[in-house]
Amino acid sequence: MSPKLHLHLPKELNHLPTDLEQNPSTTSSPSSPWPLEPIDLKRSKFPCCIVWTPLPVVSWLAPLIGHVGICCEDGTMLDFAGSNLVSVDNFAFGAVARYLPLDRKKCCFPTNMGTHSCTVSYRHSDYGMALSWDEVLNTSMRNFQHKFYNLFTCNCHSFVANCLNRLAYNGSVEWNVVNLGMFILWEGKWVDKMAVIRAFFPFILVIFVGVFVVGWPFLVGMMVFPVILIGWFVLGVYCFKGLIC
Repeated sequence: MSPKLHLHLPKELNHLPTDLEQNPSTTSSPSSPWPLEPIDLKRSKFPCCIVWTPLPVVSWLAPLIGHVGICCEDGTMLDFAGSNLVSVDNFAFGAVARYLPLDRKKCCFPTNMGTHSCTVSYRHSDYGMALSWDEVLNTSMRNFQHKFYNLFTCNCHSFVANCLNRLAYNGSVEWNVVNLGMFILWEGKWVDKMAVIRAFFPFILVIFVGVFVVGWPFLVGMMVFPVILIGWFVLGVYCFKGLIC
């Protein structure tokens, strides 16, 4: 009789096929986002945040309307500041006054059409899929580096809304200049008390000077400007598709 041959395999190799059969998804499951550095107000670092600052002249007449940008995972700020120009860590129009932290777990980073975590996979794919937060922001930045800036049709809000749509943030690709503005208005946090003063003091000063020089009818004109401006964006977004990017 021929001798029997006994092979003794390491325990790791004996268990490997069984583990893969029981948990086939372990090799393809996306890794959870790495921890972010904390928000640093002194250094103006706001990782994965939307940032806001008053816009000269416009915010003097409508203090809730301002300039916005969005930050990378390391806190680097990106903002659409002019035609063919996306500023990097050089926030236009002054220091950050408000910020809105975003949750990366509410974003969709699919590796293919079958791994979308959002319910709008096909529409999300039209914007372009990405594997990370920074990759999405870089893609939007390259896109807006070839766009002309216009306060009324293609502005800083358009850039941030484009980023949120590419992220499918909160499961939506319907972000625009209107609902983004409302999002910042309701969820944004003030940096400090001086930021509040910086945002509203010019508005209050203009009212006092205007009433003193012109009289109470000046207040009517002050009310007309924000109504017309907001009305334009609402009509441009919801009634005339494609007018506002």
